Amino acid sequence: MSDLRSLYQEIILDHNKNPRNFGLMGDANRVIEGYNPLCGDRYTIYLKLHEDIIEDIRFSGAGCAISKASASVMTTVLKGKSIKDAEALFERFHTLVTKESKGFEDAESLGKLAAFAGVSEFPARVKCAILAWHSMKGALRSNTKSVSTE
Repeated sequence: MSDLRSLYQEIILDHNKNPRNFGLMGDANRVIEGYNPLCGDRYTIYLKLHEDIIEDIRFSGAGCAISKASASVMTTVLKGKSIKDAEALFERFHTLVTKESKGFEDAESLGKLAAFAGVSEFPARVKCAILAWHSMKGALRSNTKSVSTE
């Protein structure tokens, strides 16, 4: 269990320090801003949808290590997914970070997303972890301008 926690911490630290898919996307057809007033995290999510497939996804902005790592990992797992699959992953991730986990065994099927299993133990950090996800979900549903965790 402590080896898994260590691995998960490394994933979060790596994605915070070297975020994947970070930067602007000029040809995005969905753009949405997400803001967490509690922590000050602010990200813009860029989606390039073709029919029901996320062809590309990027993010820009700034925030705490948890929010940046979550946005980074999110973009790596959603690229190439259908809208239906992206919404299903949103639900699984949301459950992971908002419910007390019964252990890492349940989370392992989520791959790198399992790194955020411990967030449920820190209620103030849950909004950090789900900010990019709520923003992405808002962008999938419509071309809304912004989403807030409040």
